[in-house]
Amino acid sequence: VRGDDVLRTRAPPAVGGIHMHAFANEAARLESFGRSIDRIKRDVEARVGAEDLRRVRRLRWLSRSCEVIGRAAIHFSFEPIGFTAGVLALFVHKQLEATEIGHTALHGAYDRFGKATGFHSSSFRWRVPIDEPSWRYGHNVRHHGNTNVAGKDPDIHLGPIRLTEHTPWRPTHRLQVPFALFILFPNFGFLMNTHFTGVTDSWFGNGRGGMDFLADRSFRTRLRAHWHALRKYIPYYAYEYLLFPILAGPFWWKVLLGNWLSEVLRDVYSAATIFCGHVGHDVAAYPEGDKASGRGAWYARQVEASNDFEVNQVLSVLCGGLDRQIEHHLFPKLAPERLRELAPLVRRACEEHGVRYNTASWPATLKKAFAHIAALSKEAPNTTTVLRGAMRVMS
Repeated sequence: VRGDDVLRTRAPPAVGGIHMHAFANEAARLESFGRSIDRIKRDVEARVGAEDLRRVRRLRWLSRSCEVIGRAAIHFSFEPIGFTAGVLALFVHKQLEATEIGHTALHGAYDRFGKATGFHSSSFRWRVPIDEPSWRYGHNVRHHGNTNVAGKDPDIHLGPIRLTEHTPWRPTHRLQVPFALFILFPNFGFLMNTHFTGVTDSWFGNGRGGMDFLADRSFRTRLRAHWHALRKYIPYYAYEYLLFPILAGPFWWKVLLGNWLSEVLRDVYSAATIFCGHVGHDVAAYPEGDKASGRGAWYARQVEASNDFEVNQVLSVLCGGLDRQIEHHLFPKLAPERLRELAPLVRRACEEHGVRYNTASWPATLKKAFAHIAALSKEAPNTTTVLRGAMRVMS
């Protein structure tokens, strides 16, 4: 799927009460779609207020409570049931801090309430091993502003993983499925930090023959990238893997194991959530230099370059609302609860305007993403190879 061709989706003659032939042309359809999305945005933003702040504060209280319970259970339990309960409670704390609280705050959802709340994007301290300023630029600016656009979106390739056809194939891509499963997923937070700070650029490049975040590979530039990564790694991992194991004395290994298991659970769950967002054979990807023709077209591109997936309320909270990835890309500064509220309205607007709205169950969406990654791991046959094969068959 390429460029604005993705916006000319196949739609039935009449969907949601609007006949497709009611639009004079493609520009009129997209302009109408833009107005519909703007109207949804105005309506929901008018309802944002003190309740949104109270909700994130309740979530923070729940998160901190889970941390206390989890660390205590890991520290004092000497049987598998209590230890497992502690690991799960600590996982819930880490997952809430990573997505529903942290990801949302760093997008600026609570900036209107001021810095004194502790949730302002410019001063928020994220409880994951990812440098906040580096992430805000790489994610909020680069990814959200250029979703699935080759050469601009740094998330269409993650180290040795090729996520769209616009990333040139390399022999290392043959191993990208096992790399994703056994290296990236269990170490997701650590590797996201190397990605956004430019450490990956400094050693390996970005998979397109260039770099995403670094201007050059001079010693000073590479040193700065490593410093940005280490300034988050050192305090974070010292807290997790030194402080609490030392407090446990001779049972340090048990606490170290519990903390590590909760970290892996958080990383695998987050990776399984995020990999679903923009990967799949039916997800739009755009060549380098391709631009939307207007506001409505930009909205449609955001929708068709994303996947939603369907889960219950509890899992959605643990996903940080990223099960509503389409709505998140349309309204990145809205809290997850607001995204869940307006998702049916966005879906209806898409149906009425012939804009493809990708949604399915979480397992089906994750399976689709990995099937696409597996397909991209194979080198596409060049024209000469195809012609020779055809000639052999004919002969």
